[in-house]
Amino acid sequence: MIATTRSRKVGFTPLFGFICFLAFPVDNSEVAAADHTNIVIIFADDVGYGDLSCYGATHVSTPNIDRLASQGRRFTDAHSASAVCTPSRYALVTGRYPIRHGNLWAPVFLRTPMVLSPETTTIADVAKSAGYATACIGKWHLGFGTKTPTDWNAPLKPGPLELGFDRYFGMPVVNSHPPFVFVDGHHVVGWTADDPFVYEATAETRIFDEKMGIDQIGGAKAAHAAYDDEQVGTILTEKATTWIKGQKDSPFFLYFATTNIHHPFTPAPRFKGTSQAGPYGDFIHELDWIVGQVMATLDETGMADNTLLIFTSDNGGMLNRGGQAAWRAGHRLNGDLLGFKFDAWEGGHRIPFIARWPGHIEPGTESNSLISNVDLLATTAAVTGQELNTQTGVDSFNLLPALTGPPNTGVRDHLLIAPARRTHLSLRRGDWMFIDAQGHGGFSQTNVGDHGFGGPAAHLFTGHVNSDIESGKIKPDAPKAQLYNLKIDPTQKVNVIREHPQIAAEMRSEMARIREQPTAKHAQSR
Repeated sequence: MIATTRSRKVGFTPLFGFICFLAFPVDNSEVAAADHTNIVIIFADDVGYGDLSCYGATHVSTPNIDRLASQGRRFTDAHSASAVCTPSRYALVTGRYPIRHGNLWAPVFLRTPMVLSPETTTIADVAKSAGYATACIGKWHLGFGTKTPTDWNAPLKPGPLELGFDRYFGMPVVNSHPPFVFVDGHHVVGWTADDPFVYEATAETRIFDEKMGIDQIGGAKAAHAAYDDEQVGTILTEKATTWIKGQKDSPFFLYFATTNIHHPFTPAPRFKGTSQAGPYGDFIHELDWIVGQVMATLDETGMADNTLLIFTSDNGGMLNRGGQAAWRAGHRLNGDLLGFKFDAWEGGHRIPFIARWPGHIEPGTESNSLISNVDLLATTAAVTGQELNTQTGVDSFNLLPALTGPPNTGVRDHLLIAPARRTHLSLRRGDWMFIDAQGHGGFSQTNVGDHGFGGPAAHLFTGHVNSDIESGKIKPDAPKAQLYNLKIDPTQKVNVIREHPQIAAEMRSEMARIREQPTAKHAQSR
């Protein structure tokens, strides 16, 4: 019998033998179902396509992540389903595009209840139904409870523990916004009834550049004191590795969502000054150490050979003040790609994605297969020997053929991508990228030094080139939408929608069909 405490809502069935795995090599599927492969997903925060040395960075050094790539497969056409943190996490956890939730386009903060219903089948449910121990360590950012505003003085329920995770410890919202505390299960660490949280009060917390909302909630002095920004990475890593070491009696699934490298950039003191990209780069160095610690723990426990380890990011790098300083130092957050976090342009959502699975994934390989973080739920089902029904993970595709097959094996040829602005919902189909609006769809402050610096105005700072933009503004005669052939023009220099109006029209219609007929079995695009 499948072990789960939430079987009433789980939308899949166990697979016996290899009947349902004929799309990829039989030996891989048999091992996956029989050996109960562990799964570890390290979901980094705001790590752009150019933020790692194995993706071409020269002002930072990421030897552990580079080693992971040398031992596994590095993807060059991986994307977050959203260029924004909360919607991207929703996609990973549910296997659904954020548009399925309605208004989930922006980050949620301390007053917002949980954006998921406890009845939603999650990636943790999938693993748990196969008998896996499950844990979420790190940044949650999907809300807690059912009330608005969230009552931080009450048990934070429902939360991760009501969504299939056996264990939760981490940062409840985001490291730039309150409350600056840790949550363990349903409770804030250090909270006591005689020292409650108080809305509209100033928190006693360390102040760093780009740390916001300090006066939104205060009180809970002991809880705030238990949280030291410069120790968050160390503490979360210790929690994650300790949990791994304790999993000797059952296979396990770990979703480890780091706060690195979201602003403020607060690496532990030993990492300060170690990069050539300022605090931004130093925070990357701490992230590389975090990944190294997980890898070392898997080695020490003898679990590395039986673990699928995935490293990826929730969206692209952000051109905030720290990002601007790193850029001045010569670091290119998203490589040569156009745009930044929040954008429909490639820099907003094309992300690093590396997978290692000894004996199954060919070491040192590179793949240009189109994949997304929304695909991790269906992949978890495949690895654990289960088949999803048509109502579960409706936008999630099984990545195993792309992971274990020849390097450029395709699993999907279309992907819906949500930036910060709903007007800029976009579709990737084959080599084509269609954006149904002008510009970027993200942050648009216009001055160097602005936290939300981005869009056309930022081109004067970054030197990016796009045919619709001149002198930091969209040209008066620019087309009303955008189409790029990424095979020919990966940096999106030339909008070719006027040369290919029929392709744009087809892609606009296809976006409408995907929205109206949600199913992971949506017909592959022409």
